Amino acid sequence: MGRLFRPLATSLALAATALICPPQAARAVEPPPPLPKAASPAGTAVVNLPSTAAPATPGSASGAPATAALTSNRQIVLELGKRTISLMEDGKVMGSWPVAVGDPATPTPTGTFKVRNKVVNPQYQSTKSGKNNPTIGPQGPLGDRWIGFHYTERDQFGIHGTPTAWEWTVKSRSAVSHGCVRMLTPHVRQLFDQVDVGTPVVVKP
Repeated sequence: MGRLFRPLATSLALAATALICPPQAARAVEPPPPLPKAASPAGTAVVNLPSTAAPATPGSASGAPATAALTSNRQIVLELGKRTISLMEDGKVMGSWPVAVGDPATPTPTGTFKVRNKVVNPQYQSTKSGKNNPTIGPQGPLGDRWIGFHYTERDQFGIHGTPTAWEWTVKSRSAVSHGCVRMLTPHVRQLFDQVDVGTPVVVKP
């Protein structure tokens, strides 16, 4: 997928930072329109957030960005080998879910990061064609939740939802994306609602 997507007015952006998350089309399965067709690594994607933070509550018109409480001991732990993402608090597992991760050629980065931004209903825009994908929400290329956790000069990475056509990649715990982490819609919503900007994200091999 390409590397540029912009959230609509209904999107929730909790940090004024660009996001990158190029989900790769499912192998041997071409998603039905209006989802974009499979893209090569050159067709990466970016999310440009508005200069002012959007509301902390999905669907709100105004509000301040959420930040992780200083007393919070929660962290997101992603285990690439197990293809599992977990929400931990004080060493206890609050929730654990299957994920699809980066292809070996475009791997999900390892290390310790933090949640940089959160977006409801991100919109995909291709840097190759410059066109916005009209589909947002659960069936959009990025699902209806985005949790950004890392970026480089060229790429940005996040945890996001998965449209129905690509759910099999998560259920089979496949390594097929361009580096982002795919979750099923109900799962990413649960995680999204329990973390804040600033929550640590630990990605293990």
